[in-house]
Amino acid sequence: MPPATPRADAGRSLYLMVQGAASAVGGLFDDARRKLAGRLTVEGRGIRTLFDSEQRATHGLAWFATYVEALRQLADYARRLDAAGKLGEIEELIVRIGAGEYLAQIAGGIPISQNEIVRLADLGLAPAEVAARWTATLDGLIASGNTAVNRARLVELLRQNPETTAGDCGLDEGFDQVREEMRGFADTEIAPHAQDWRRDGGAVPDGVIRQMVDLGVFSLAAPEEFAGMGLGREAMCIVAEELSRGDLGVGALLARADLAAQIIFRGGTAQQKQRWLPRIAYGNLLPTVAVTEPDVGSDLAAVATRAVRSGDTYFVHGSKTRVTHAARADLIVLLARTNPREPGPRGLSILVAEKPRGSEAEPFPAKGLTGRDIEVIGYRGLKEYEIAFDGFAVKADNLLGGVEGRGFEQIMQAFGIAAIQTAARAVGVAQAAMEEALGYAISRVQFGQKTVAFPRVADKIAMMAVEIMLARQLAYHAARARDSGDGAEAEAGMAALLATRVAWACADNAVQIHGGSGFAVEEPASRLFCDARILGIVDGSAEIHAQVVARRLLEAAR
Repeated sequence: MPPATPRADAGRSLYLMVQGAASAVGGLFDDARRKLAGRLTVEGRGIRTLFDSEQRATHGLAWFATYVEALRQLADYARRLDAAGKLGEIEELIVRIGAGEYLAQIAGGIPISQNEIVRLADLGLAPAEVAARWTATLDGLIASGNTAVNRARLVELLRQNPETTAGDCGLDEGFDQVREEMRGFADTEIAPHAQDWRRDGGAVPDGVIRQMVDLGVFSLAAPEEFAGMGLGREAMCIVAEELSRGDLGVGALLARADLAAQIIFRGGTAQQKQRWLPRIAYGNLLPTVAVTEPDVGSDLAAVATRAVRSGDTYFVHGSKTRVTHAARADLIVLLARTNPREPGPRGLSILVAEKPRGSEAEPFPAKGLTGRDIEVIGYRGLKEYEIAFDGFAVKADNLLGGVEGRGFEQIMQAFGIAAIQTAARAVGVAQAAMEEALGYAISRVQFGQKTVAFPRVADKIAMMAVEIMLARQLAYHAARARDSGDGAEAEAGMAALLATRVAWACADNAVQIHGGSGFAVEEPASRLFCDARILGIVDGSAEIHAQVVARRLLEAAR
């Protein structure tokens, strides 16, 4: 066996240090979880009112878990690259800076929003308890991690390789090929037109959707028995990221179709699956999902839209909001109350509502169904609607699973899928923002030099690259966990928490680097800024993701 090279030795040493650091702060997390579980338990039972009143601590625990998992996945990323001989200088710097920064934030305070910082003391950890777990390795990684020298070197390497995605993503060769194909499609068919879609307020053209069908986008994760490729969540993550890097609306078009298909696959009868899933995979049916209501946000158990059965037909009354591409959808996966005597989740069912595809002239050509376009500041490539049902007819055979009262469970089963999709799309938006910022900073001259030479500009770009990779690895981890058969609700929620925050930070800093021009409508930076903000709100807000993660973590502690 040939002797190890100095870089290989350094790579092995690095991932072992980060792995050890993740283990050390993981011990701190376990301490915090036990303490918090005790605070929320009376006579061995968790009390919901206590959980809700302690949101700062419970959501802080979710964020702490997210940071610990991010460090674990960063160590695993370095290990895999090192084993494959791919841990280059860019990747090594990303690992060093990321580990040092996230350890420093754990020690000093984790930002859970723009003006909320959670500290270890908020989780019940006394200084002596923290000191007992803290090691010299942690201090060493902090001291040698997010340094000015490391940030400057990382940006110098990115300047030399402006086409890079800022480091090897650590994918298997087959997934790398998927990424390259989707990136090429996004670069040629999506990104050049995204600004026009934004200015015109138009939807993604049918021609682009047909190309997505030809590329197999809608069949990617579907089981082979239903005309799919069966590639799973990780492949879907990669595709959603690259499409969203071109335009968030295109990524969301895929996300809605994938979510609808997964709800049908997990909750439908054998006949229902065979009826709809192949047609979605082939692109013959374009589905959407209608859950949210104007007066009911994340509290899905309070959904009020009614579906009254008469003979072999349900007649739907009520309204839904933020229904994406509702006018041209052929199917609406609809959450409605089929038992008015049951006000909670047990009164809810899912109907797969078939409808004719609308046009610009007549967006909703169906009896009992009307809608209006919601003007939004971002997400412009994918039109959003508020739709109203007034006796809209749905065949009783289209009751998902054939049994009433399962709708809430069927929707919640898909929570992890939606959160992973959100994380992947957020990473795509963040990547696009970083590329825009780097390109502008390399070309823009101020005070006699390119703006990328100014440390405050370079530092922003360096941290974009680092946090994007952290969020990306967390999303891939959640996808792999889901593919393994685990429900992965906690992993998916963590991925969505981090990725949506990273997308917002990257887009905000991209506008800052552009200066006044970044606020102009014609600049992609302004589109990305608006798009990034919605990601922490739709498909479960950041607060809801934190709530779900915290519940899973604390249930495991009891």
